Amino acid sequence: MSAIPQRRIGRDGPLTGVLSLGSWHTYDRMDFREAVTMLRTAVDAGITLFDVAVYGFPGSTPVFTDVLFSAMVRAAGLRREDYLLSAKLWLEGYPAQSLRDQLENALFRAGTEHADLVVLGDLRREDTDLHQLVLDLDGLRRAGLIRQWGVNNWSATTIRALHEFAEAEHVPGPAIAQLKYSVARRSIADGEPFAKVFGEFGVTLQSSDIFEGGVLLGKNSGARQVGRDPGDIRQRIADSAEDLRKLAGDLGTTPAQLCLAFTLTHPANTTTLFGATSTEQLRDNLGAVDLVERVGAKQLRELVEPFWADRGVVDPEGP
Repeated sequence: MSAIPQRRIGRDGPLTGVLSLGSWHTYDRMDFREAVTMLRTAVDAGITLFDVAVYGFPGSTPVFTDVLFSAMVRAAGLRREDYLLSAKLWLEGYPAQSLRDQLENALFRAGTEHADLVVLGDLRREDTDLHQLVLDLDGLRRAGLIRQWGVNNWSATTIRALHEFAEAEHVPGPAIAQLKYSVARRSIADGEPFAKVFGEFGVTLQSSDIFEGGVLLGKNSGARQVGRDPGDIRQRIADSAEDLRKLAGDLGTTPAQLCLAFTLTHPANTTTLFGATSTEQLRDNLGAVDLVERVGAKQLRELVEPFWADRGVVDPEGP
């Protein structure tokens, strides 16, 4: 198996594979030996960035996917320099709950002393002090706890403001934007506001939610948790799953490979985040790289254009 291509995080960050592996609650549900095999297979294939954020809240069922990841790393015989760790920081309790306290707990659970990347969760409060946030994040960088930082589903205008504060303070701004990006949701990442962010500030894209929680693949009956639905278009996306399957068949590929391959055609995309529950599924998804080479980026984008469900529905400037 040849290693997948590598791209840089931000303007001057480390190289990482064009595919990255997310956990959600995946490792909690997997056989441990299979999870270790999948992790080793991923690294050997050139996947080096692992998102082990925990999406839990007080009163919910405890999850241990990040704790399990630390055990998987040891069992797979990985050194810390063999992989990049991406963690989430949540702003609902900020600034009363410091970013450092939250991060140190996350690092303790993941069994490491630093995160290569932290991604700030959704910005839900309008009174968040963005200037102080930039300074606090740089404090984490100077303390050696993080290397770079980015944001999840923030507007282009807000990212621009973050960079202006960072420039004024002579500190690094956000390096990456984790955005919903798929054959169905293209308006924000493909829009003019983000084109300027990608071009002017060197921010790169991490495509996420690329399968719409399995809806695009016709695999979610409603039992699995799915993210927000900007534009209220999820039913339209579900209705397109069969046509997407047919197109994949015509191309001699799978719907998952087709969805993954599309995201790799975005010029600013550093890496595409997906989850896998088996080594077999992981290996199948790796075929997306070859699909781009075989069909061509321009042709691929034209073929999936009929599945663009949020065109004219979601404001490209929106969150």
